Amino acid sequence: MLKIALPLRLQLSLVIVVGSALLQFNAWLCLGIYGAIALVWAVYLRVPILQLGGLLGTELIFLSFMALPLGWERASFLLVRSLVCLVTMNSFLLTLPPHSFGIALKSLPVPAPIKANLLLAGQYLEILLDEVTRMQRSAQLRGLNGAVGWLRYTSAAMIGALYLRSLDRAERVYAAMVMRGYNGQLPKDATFRPKERFALLLAWAIASGLTVTSYII
Repeated sequence: MLKIALPLRLQLSLVIVVGSALLQFNAWLCLGIYGAIALVWAVYLRVPILQLGGLLGTELIFLSFMALPLGWERASFLLVRSLVCLVTMNSFLLTLPPHSFGIALKSLPVPAPIKANLLLAGQYLEILLDEVTRMQRSAQLRGLNGAVGWLRYTSAAMIGALYLRSLDRAERVYAAMVMRGYNGQLPKDATFRPKERFALLLAWAIASGLTVTSYII
C-alpha cells in the first residue's frame, strides 16, 4: 500500500471536507460521490471501526439538535453532508501516530494562532473519544446494552456530563503541555515533494469539478 506523508494526508482530507461542504443544497449525486470517496479514504487509512462509530454517534447527536429544526428535507442533506466530513476527518485523526498532529498542521497555509487552536482541538477530540469509550463501558456495566440502551443513555443530561468531563480533562492536558515547555510553536516546516504537489493539485481539480457540477445539474 502506498504510504502517504502526514501533511499530504491532512490536505487530502481537507480537500474532501471543503469540497463536500461547498456543494449546492440537494445535490445528492455529487454528495454520494463524496461519500464514496470518504469511505474509500477510511478503508485506506484502516481506521478502527468501533472507535469511528462511537465518535460519529456522539457528534451526530449534537448536530441533529441543530439541523432538525430546519425541516426534514434540509436537515437530511445537512446531516449526510456532515457525516461525510466527519468520516473523513475522524479517519485522519484516529489513524495519526502519537504526537504527530502538529507536524501535519505545519503544512497548512494559515496563521500560527489558528494552527495552535487546531492542535488543541485535536487533543480535545482524543480526550472526547476516550470519555465516550468510558461512558459506553459504564452503560454496559449498568445493563444498558444494545443500540436502544445506548440511545437512552445519551440523554441531554449525559451529553452535558460528557462535555464537562472532557473539558476538565482538556484543561489538565493543556496545563501538562505548558509544564513540559509548550509555547504555541509547532514543529519545523513540512515541504511537499513534486509528486505530492501533483497529487494534491489533482485532488483539488477533481473536488472543484464535482462542486461546480453540483451548481449546474
